[in-house]
Amino acid sequence: MIDYKYSEDIILQELKKYIDATYSEHYSINKFQATEFIMDSGHGEGFCIGNIMKYVQRYGKKDGYNRKDLLKVLHYTIMALHNHDMTRNNI
Repeated sequence: MIDYKYSEDIILQELKKYIDATYSEHYSINKFQATEFIMDSGHGEGFCIGNIMKYVQRYGKKDGYNRKDLLKVLHYTIMALHNHDMTRNNI
């Protein structure tokens, strides 16, 4: 068993719950998320990086030190990694 020093195991569980919840939020129309259309149109990298920058800069300002902003950064980073792998044939 790993003795995580930075609560990675707990944070990963929280991140998974957050991501799971996004699949049932209002951003999904006819079971497709707007992000899917953006990714499919070839604009995924810029979209994800732009949102990462947005939520990093917003943290501590709008809504204060909102933990959800950091979860959004992580979620968009995961999507950017997926886009990276798909566009560079790493998957």
